[in-house]
Amino acid sequence: MSHQQCKRKVYLMKCFNTAGVCIPKLNYMADTSAVIEQIIARYVSPGKYFTIDRPRQCGKTTTLYLLEEQLKNDYIVLSLSFESADELFVSLYTLAAGFIRKTARILKAQGIEGSILNDWQQPISQEFPFDDLGQRITELCMSCGRDVILMIDEVDKSSDNQIFLSFLGLLREKYLEQMKGKDQTFRSVILAGVYDIKNLKLKLHPGAEPKYNSPWNVAADFDLDINFSPDEIASMIRDYENDWNMGIDIAWMSSILYEYTSGYPFLVSRLCQIMAQNGREGWSREGFQGAVRELLKAPNALFDDMSKKLAEYPELKEMIHSILFQGKKYAYEIENHKVNIGKMFGFLAEKQGMVSVSNRIFEMKLYNLLSSENETDSRIFTVADMEKNQFVKDGILHMELVMQKFCEYFEEIYADADDRFIEENGRRIFLMFLKPIINGSGNYYIEARTRNMKRTDIIIDYKGIQSIVELKIWHGQEYNRRGEAQLAEYLEYYHLKKGYMLSFNFNQSKKTGMRQIKLDGKLLIEAVV
Repeated sequence: MSHQQCKRKVYLMKCFNTAGVCIPKLNYMADTSAVIEQIIARYVSPGKYFTIDRPRQCGKTTTLYLLEEQLKNDYIVLSLSFESADELFVSLYTLAAGFIRKTARILKAQGIEGSILNDWQQPISQEFPFDDLGQRITELCMSCGRDVILMIDEVDKSSDNQIFLSFLGLLREKYLEQMKGKDQTFRSVILAGVYDIKNLKLKLHPGAEPKYNSPWNVAADFDLDINFSPDEIASMIRDYENDWNMGIDIAWMSSILYEYTSGYPFLVSRLCQIMAQNGREGWSREGFQGAVRELLKAPNALFDDMSKKLAEYPELKEMIHSILFQGKKYAYEIENHKVNIGKMFGFLAEKQGMVSVSNRIFEMKLYNLLSSENETDSRIFTVADMEKNQFVKDGILHMELVMQKFCEYFEEIYADADDRFIEENGRRIFLMFLKPIINGSGNYYIEARTRNMKRTDIIIDYKGIQSIVELKIWHGQEYNRRGEAQLAEYLEYYHLKKGYMLSFNFNQSKKTGMRQIKLDGKLLIEAVV
């Protein structure tokens, strides 16, 4: 790299960003211009009011920023945040006066002429603050010469506040009057938060029973996906590669990032951030897996929030537990409270009409969170942790020995456990055994296509070498043969010659232990407990 190139890199200071808003000239960003154009065409231009309701760290603030940058060429854009605005919600007067004060600075920055600005900033009526504010909004929108857009970020901070609800009521009233040709107000109002305010169970009057009749019921449903597509991820990686020439396989990297994250903005950016810290090696297959391990291990606000939400919603936690560890299936019905909550927080998604964990990273984290609750009391975890060094030789994980020792320890520890316990907890017990063995050098994830009440496939990636383990409940010899054939096909898909099977067999005449099966050129090593 030349001296001039080095100077250019220092000057650019571009980086992957996971904290706050992303700025194109400062940060490597996915090209989401198509989404921004869709928002404008479908919602802003037709004059709709709406909420961009998406999970935490899903790119809402950045989306608002990019939207504002695009809109301000044609509109007056009043962009606010309620993140640190508690002082506004003391009374109707403080909200009205605070709103006037905050927006005045924005209007001045956008070059609104002095007379309009002076009229806007006149002292607000203390007796009838919202009536006065409503009239100010009308006069402003009539005087500016351009339509006015109102954008408010972090509205969750105030969504349960009666004063904020009254403010939404004012916006609603003016919107309806504008529709009738009797008023002039904001062309479009855009709120951003985790919750869809119009569907919240809200208490509209002191002492009243909570009702589903939010003053935001005039808002349109926002149904655009603001997660990154593989092509959008590729645009971000390409931008980075053009600056640093790391030799990145952009097609493969964008594909694997999407495969693990489903385009969740924070997860994509954080993985890229970690890989970039490790230079050229960071962008290899092993570097990517290392980034996944670091992401899952290190604390962050998103995972902290996940833990809190599972504690706050035990029914959601129970559903996720049964999906992950027992392979239970649930129809994706958004009216189901647990499903709705899980979707709102970004944990659950719809796949082929059924409930699924929304992405592989979340799934791995949830496995770790839910299994860790039992680790301290688990003898199988303790044994694996004490004996873990024997399973890795010359940097290679010896899966056959892992399977053999699991059989031995399982028989010793759970010999007296009833069949129901084993059936419901067998998979969790194996993962608990596996975790300390691969921790720090390997990852595992569950192949969603094969996860059900009878069968689950685990893909283990240890220092870039993959192993597949099929976990299943014994349901007869014929079912077992089908499982063997399916595993052989799966090995072919992953270009592997050897695979592993772990069968939980409740037959009194079962033969426990290890056996080898050769099928279609593949070696299957089966352990029966």
